[in-house]
Amino acid sequence: MCHIFAGQAPETYEGQTRSVRIGGHSTSIRLEAAFWTVLEEVAAHQGMSLGKFVTRLHDEVLDLHGEVRNFASLLRCSCLIYLAEVRPAGRPAEVARERYLCESRRVHLEAAE
Repeated sequence: MCHIFAGQAPETYEGQTRSVRIGGHSTSIRLEAAFWTVLEEVAAHQGMSLGKFVTRLHDEVLDLHGEVRNFASLLRCSCLIYLAEVRPAGRPAEVARERYLCESRRVHLEAAE
């Protein structure tokens, strides 16, 4: 039963620290390699670089909640949401786009339409 989990390559769950700039300040975020891979896909889905996506997400969480607690965990959970609700085959792109685009990106796209 556990071979699908235990058999994964150790590189996928090895921690990686990346430096990013959020709100004009340099900081480091440590996540498992697999999460960085998914975040890069999410950023591409949003039409932006990974750094811009992480900054935009941080800013939107600040706007919604007034603070960002445990940003690394927020990033991991964002990956899970993306994988469960956005990426699956057969899901209409319009629904995914409407529901999951960053707010500022949605406003930009709506203005273009």
